[in-house]
Amino acid sequence: MKKNKIIFWIATIIIVLWEGVMPLGTLIAAPAYLTVGTKPLGYPDYFAYALVICKILGVIAIAFPKTPARLREWAYAGLFFNLIFAFISHICVDKNIAYILMPVVVGAILAASYIYGRKMRSQNKAN
Repeated sequence: MKKNKIIFWIATIIIVLWEGVMPLGTLIAAPAYLTVGTKPLGYPDYFAYALVICKILGVIAIAFPKTPARLREWAYAGLFFNLIFAFISHICVDKNIAYILMPVVVGAILAASYIYGRKMRSQNKAN
């Protein structure tokens, strides 16, 4: 049980930092750079702002322990869909292998958070 908890929290903290804190920091400290990742892919500026808001809400739902299970599931799904679409966008537009692999790596960490979170919660219910 302790191993599951450690893996869950390490993966979740990485996701919170990558998908929540970094976009929020950019929005607050350097809003001019908010569209740097989406503009070259052909997305409008407002898409980057919507993405930041959704990512922040998603990581809050995932990291907060008292979040209802259904909301947590939707948050994981939303973040995972975002990573799938980022992967596809980079394949279609810029074909840069580093940009293509980044969503895959973050998706694997998100999957670890999801899998070990479910294991941890199911063990807590059994006890």
